[in-house]
Amino acid sequence: MNQEELDTDYDVIVLGTGITECILSGLLSVDGKKVLHIDKQDHYGGEAASVTLSQLYQKFKQNPISQEEREAKYGKDRDWNVDLIPKFLMANGELTNILIHTNVTNYVEFKQVSGSYVFKQGKIYKVPANEIEAISSPLMGIFEKRRMKKFLEWIGTYKEDELSTHLGLDLDKNTMDEVYYKFGLGNSTKEFIGHAMALWTNDDYLQQPARPSFERIVLYCQSVARYGKSPYLYPLYGLGELPQGFARLSAIYGGTYMLDTPIEEVAYTEGNEETGKFHSVKTKLGTFKAPLVIADPTYFPKKCKSTGQRVIRAICILNHPVPGTGNADSLQIIIPQSQVGRKNDIYVAIVSDAHNVCSKGHYLAIISTIIETDKPHIELEPAFKLLGPIEEKFMGIAELFEPKEDGSKDNVFLSRSYDASSHFESMTDDVKDIYFRVTGRPLVLEKKAEEETA
Repeated sequence: MNQEELDTDYDVIVLGTGITECILSGLLSVDGKKVLHIDKQDHYGGEAASVTLSQLYQKFKQNPISQEEREAKYGKDRDWNVDLIPKFLMANGELTNILIHTNVTNYVEFKQVSGSYVFKQGKIYKVPANEIEAISSPLMGIFEKRRMKKFLEWIGTYKEDELSTHLGLDLDKNTMDEVYYKFGLGNSTKEFIGHAMALWTNDDYLQQPARPSFERIVLYCQSVARYGKSPYLYPLYGLGELPQGFARLSAIYGGTYMLDTPIEEVAYTEGNEETGKFHSVKTKLGTFKAPLVIADPTYFPKKCKSTGQRVIRAICILNHPVPGTGNADSLQIIIPQSQVGRKNDIYVAIVSDAHNVCSKGHYLAIISTIIETDKPHIELEPAFKLLGPIEEKFMGIAELFEPKEDGSKDNVFLSRSYDASSHFESMTDDVKDIYFRVTGRPLVLEKKAEEETA
């Protein structure tokens, strides 16, 4: 792309091609904004890219094996699309709604994840996906199953404006622990609901108002009901397809993309990063102006702060399905913190050649959790034990960052780092939050989604 072909004035400049940034780029382009999207890397996805096996070795191994050795063992490099940050989509979640609303589903194909499993007393058990599975599940005894059934019936029939459906509970005043007590649910059932359905990463939620947990359980149940088997979807060819899909959307609506273009300088109206407003960025292709910029934390490290949490992720290559899962081609395993003496859950996401992310006969298991000790690699041992023999292992640690301010002062709107959770709900909350701060209005999806299904 020549300098002569490029305009220099835009409505919005977006830096970084993480999923958050690409969604916002697509949404703002659809809104009629003139968007310029720049990334210092030569591929889409930013911190959450999908990479080839050779890229994975370069990133994580100091002495990577030769291409010949690698291909003899694992097949062609082009057959591998390995997610650096593993997450599944909730079938009824906000990211799925955004994909439908924007028609990005035209560019990305999804496959359902076969099952969700939970670790209990040294074994993994399938999370029931329907009533028949629930009745036969060894996760609960017969009386506990009845209590659980009553709890789920209450969730399903609850109506905000009909007090008779509330059973005397106030979602904004009663804690989730009080809700469990009302239904007489035992500790292992509470753990199962809170961690395998509401998908909380720790037990802090128990003493908080019940509404967020209620909404998470509703989302889980609706997502399972949509396709059966599990609540999760996953894109063929890996999560890197998502930013590319939104990039195509942006381009259709006039957005301009420049990959492999480092930022040489950021200018402010007063010439000062501390007091001025965003003015322009200088690159090898020229200087580009806009009244505001959206970026990931790596572009403005001084404007970000650590959340105080670090995440460890381990990418494991297997040549066999995970034992005890009925040869499932994809699944999630949740290891609740109390089962392994921790404060935070451990998540394992497993995909395979069925998703075009690895060569035939191979599986990818990606483990993630929030670090709690000074020996983070040992913290993942409970997950490694569940996987059986591991052919190759890549491990990385990431510090989580968030913006110091909301962007209104300097017109620099920053996204948050991707957390340790197994799904995209917190990321889509970030998208909606930034969209609101940038445009001054909430992101509304319902109308188009209704037209789609009409």
